[in-house]
Parts: sequence; C-alpha cells; structure tokens
Amino acid sequence: MQENISVYPVRISGVDDVKKACAKIGTDSGALAYLVPKSGMIHIYAERVDYRAANFLKQEMLSRGGDVAVAKHVIDGRTDYSDILIMGTGKQILSLTEKMTVMNIWGIPALREKLSDIMRNIKPRKWEMTSPAGHTIILSGKTRLMAILNVTPDSFFPESRTDERGIIERAGKFLDDGAYILDVGAESTRPGASPVSESDEAGRLVPALRALRREFPDAIISVDTYKAGIARLSADEGADIINDISGGQYDSGMAGAAAELGMPYVLSHVEGTPATMAGHEGHENILGDVNRYFAGKLAELDAAGVKRENVILDPGLGFGKSAGDNFALLKNIESLAVFGRPVMIGHSRKRFTGGLAGTLGVTAMMAGRVSLLRVHDVAENADALRVAEGVSGA
Repeated sequence: MQENISVYPVRISGVDDVKKACAKIGTDSGALAYLVPKSGMIHIYAERVDYRAANFLKQEMLSRGGDVAVAKHVIDGRTDYSDILIMGTGKQILSLTEKMTVMNIWGIPALREKLSDIMRNIKPRKWEMTSPAGHTIILSGKTRLMAILNVTPDSFFPESRTDERGIIERAGKFLDDGAYILDVGAESTRPGASPVSESDEAGRLVPALRALRREFPDAIISVDTYKAGIARLSADEGADIINDISGGQYDSGMAGAAAELGMPYVLSHVEGTPATMAGHEGHENILGDVNRYFAGKLAELDAAGVKRENVILDPGLGFGKSAGDNFALLKNIESLAVFGRPVMIGHSRKRFTGGLAGTLGVTAMMAGRVSLLRVHDVAENADALRVAEGVSGA
C-alpha cells in the first residue's frame, strides 16, 4: 500500500450500505452472509491495500469477531491490490492495530498509522483557538452556527446581501438568534460568479468590518476571502478567522499569510474556480478524493508554517461536486475524522438542498456530527439544531 492512499471511516446505516460497499470492492457474493450481520460496527474504508495485507487483516479481524470485506481474488493472489472495508468494534480495531506493530511489510505500518489516527480522533473532541484579535473560538461536538453576511451586489441568495447601513441590524439579529460566528464576504463565490479586484473587495469589506467591530467588540468575525492581501487587511481590522473557499489555490500567498497572521483558517475543498467549477461535477470516489486533497493541503500548510491546531476543514459542498457527491459527503462526514480537526459545512440554500426546508433537514442531520454550520437563516437553523439535539438527548 502506498503511503498516500486514503483510509477513512464511513457511515454504514444498514444492510444495503454493506452490499453497496462490497459491490464497489468486488467482494465474493458468498461472503455477504457473513458480512451483513456486522453492519452495526465501526466501518473503515481503505483504498488499494496490498492483497497480502488485506488477507492478513481479514484473518486477524475474524479471529477477534470482526471482519474485513476484500476483493474476491485476494485469497488466491490473482489481484495485487484491493480496497477493503474493516468492520469491528472499537476494541477489536484497537487490538488489530496493536498486532500490526509487528508487521513491517506489505504497507502495513502506513495503514496502521492511519487506523490509529482514526481511532484516536473518531470520538467528538474539543478544540480551542485564539485569534490575534484576542477572541477565543471553542469548537466541539456541539454544533454551532456561522452566520453569512454578504456585502456584495451579486450573492446567489439575494436576501443575504446587505450594505454597511444594514449590516449592523442584520448582525445584531443573527447574534440574538444564536449565531456563534459572523462570516463577512465581499465577493460572491457562487458557481458562475466573476472575480472582483482586491481594491473593490477591500472597499466593500473594510467599512463593514469597522462597523461590526465597533458595534460588537466581543463578536467572533470570520472573513470569506481567498486573497492573501484581503486576509492581512481583515486582520488589521480585527477579524478573527480566514474562511478561504479556495484552499489556497487562487492565491499562492494565502498559506504564507495564514502562517504570518496566526489566524484560525478554514481550509476548503474545491475544484475549478467559481466561473468554471460547474464543469468539474461528478466524482467516482468523492470520499477518497476529498481525503487525499486534505492530506496534501494540510502537508502544504504545515510546510508554510500554519499551525495545525488553527485549521478547520470544510468539504466544500457544491463546489465542483454533483448532488450525489454532496449527499455522500454529508452521509460520511465522519470520514474527515482521520485529520483530527473540527469540520464546518456550508449547505445553506444550495441547489442540492432545494431551499430552506432542505437546508433545515441537513442541519438536523448534522447536529452533533460537525462543529460548524454556515447558514443564511440563523433563527430557523437554530431551531432545527435545538430540536435535533433534544431528540438525540431524550
């Protein structure tokens, strides 16, 4: 197994999900009778594992009461590699990782390291970040809301657009309704949008930031920008977080700016630009693609000097993805647990949700599964979270 191969937890909701995963792997149909009863365990998917390692893992998990779905020709060596689905309890998988320490062949050490990361990070955690503006951002398994404030003339959702005069009233209502973070954007990044110059973006953004910081000195403010220069300008105006939808792809100086500023940084997955991303829709394996992307980008940020503890991950719903891709990411949002960082999703009023009702449905499903939801309608989403949390805790 190559060290850059993706390994990630997946959400198996029942028998049909087991069958779909086994069909993708190419498992012998006769093995389903043994695999289906284990649908209620922890499930971890790994790509292109050496067939000998796959055989070893299967036998070890069977001996512990778990199992591993492998391609049907693994047993006779007629395939070099196989995707695998590890199925077991936490105790069984931890026991497996201990046994793997004595196996320094077939790519097992790299696989063990990733399995250990997953098991260490799969449970909800608490993250605490301090911004240069002096505010403490606390994220955890309790889902919080980031409110969208657009000072743009062309946001895809017209009601979110506002000017300097209206931003105070709108921000105050959002905070009263339960927003934890205010996310201010001065350039639309909706699919098909045209870029604006840095000077135009700054002209829209600076008055809004100054007004917000004057009226709400204790508020946590995020700035939605992909430009390093705007990030620096925002820090000077008291912003706390950089929310970069490009993952540093649109401005090569962004990683350096994030390191220099020491601000919490939202790292997003995207393909293409707002003008072209619609042409990138459709992935054969969206979970593996996003996992590999984040692994590479986090390594780049590490090299640039960005502190890992300042990074928040956003899978970039709708940015170069089909509806099926978006739904797969939402269902398997725990696949990002391998990185040990808080996760934010931005699903609000995007085409695949079908409007406010669909947005609230996703919000309820994500309660307790992600740290942040970036939304337009704070009061309604706060209600959806409250009900979901009440049902979960009943």
